[in-house]
Amino acid sequence: MRLSLPFAASLLIGTSIFSACTKKNSSASKQMGAEITGTQQLTEAQLASARNNYVNYCGGCHGRELETFVNRKWQHGDSPEALFKGIKHGYPEQGMPAYATTFSDQEIQQLVGFIREGIVRQKGKPAQKQNAAVHQSEKVSFQLDTVITGLDVPWGMAFLPNGDMLVTERSGTLYRLTKDRQLQKVEGAPEVLAQGQGGLLDVELHPDFKKNNVVFLSYSAVKKEGGQTLSTTAIMRAKLDGNNLTDQNVIFEAQPYARTRHHYGSRMEFGRDGYLYFTMGDRGGTKVNPQNLSVHAGKTHRIKEDGSIPADNPFVNKEGAMASIYTFGNRNAQGMALNPSTGEMWLHEHGPKGGDEVNIVKKGANYGWADVTYGIDYNGSKISDLKQKAGVTDPIHFWVPSIAPSGMAFITSDKYKGWEGDLLVGSLSFKFLSRLEVDGNRIVREERLLKDIGRVRDVRQSPDGFVYIAVENPGVIYRLVPVQQ
Repeated sequence: MRLSLPFAASLLIGTSIFSACTKKNSSASKQMGAEITGTQQLTEAQLASARNNYVNYCGGCHGRELETFVNRKWQHGDSPEALFKGIKHGYPEQGMPAYATTFSDQEIQQLVGFIREGIVRQKGKPAQKQNAAVHQSEKVSFQLDTVITGLDVPWGMAFLPNGDMLVTERSGTLYRLTKDRQLQKVEGAPEVLAQGQGGLLDVELHPDFKKNNVVFLSYSAVKKEGGQTLSTTAIMRAKLDGNNLTDQNVIFEAQPYARTRHHYGSRMEFGRDGYLYFTMGDRGGTKVNPQNLSVHAGKTHRIKEDGSIPADNPFVNKEGAMASIYTFGNRNAQGMALNPSTGEMWLHEHGPKGGDEVNIVKKGANYGWADVTYGIDYNGSKISDLKQKAGVTDPIHFWVPSIAPSGMAFITSDKYKGWEGDLLVGSLSFKFLSRLEVDGNRIVREERLLKDIGRVRDVRQSPDGFVYIAVENPGVIYRLVPVQQ
């Protein structure tokens, strides 16, 4: 069920691999250091093996063409020794698993060489020009209109009634993108922990925004405790007054805080019942949270606009349970959308290595993580033998291998003839836009569009009917404009 993008760690590495070596192993360490300097050119066979290992084990989180490593701010250093250490021993609190039991030292050395050479190749590539091309889907021809460039990691979008757009940048900035495409900073956004997968995440308008100017922001909140930096998923309610947020109030703060820097979840959507639904990732590092009702992690939640709890939430009267929980057994959902035909809430969530899912949100339902999954762990180890289980709600669609889904939108617009009722989902891993044909509560087929466009982080349909996608590396927002052929 679920991906997590074990986050940016295979290369977020730091101190020398030799720092922990004993004097007894110093000569062996020196020899290994010479072997992993990256100066020796890989043979064709070694290159093919390293590429295969990278694609199968690393590409889902770091991009199959190593694109997420270009212009990276290296947290632990980018030397060959640092890369070797990070791949072998991992950084679990940052979502990076250890591959010591998966790869031999020689295979890790080859991976290091492949990665370093790949980064150089990526930096030397000319920028792709997407706009001029006419993209032909099975039913619609369209071009890409570049709305804005130069963003870092655009995470969420929300359209204002006057035609402007609010855009969150994961690094912590909230922007207003005006209808004449001027980017303006909005002051008053919450303090965030912009590390790993954390930062300023989704943005959602109140259903009565035209009357009250209320917006909601999800983000990774931070606090210091016992000499450690901890974080959690939080939601702020505020009023938008021009380019300022006022009357800020934190209406949700997940418990407990954790040392990890990934699996925050954080998509938000209002249901037809007037309540705010939002996702909370399992926070990584443990597979216990999603089945544990005494913690917020690994769940879908439902609250009132002021943060109070609806009386008919499924676990309100269950002793020890968090009252905001609406579903459990979720891993890390980064897409949520209201189905306009049925009024039901749909979400997709990341599986590990395989097993991303599309689920329909059902009151009190258990979606099984980590007792049930269509995937395996990132290092190839088994998580569960079960794909189905009594009491567990099955997904209506799943991906193997993982596409790393992010953002989703149902198409109600008549601008895209033949797409009406379809579901659009972004792919971080394979860098495409997925069009899923929907028949009632079933997904009957998939078409993959805009292959290699970049890591598609969010997908939205604007009030005037156009589809917008937010893409990472570099940060760009595109508008899909239908053309006549």
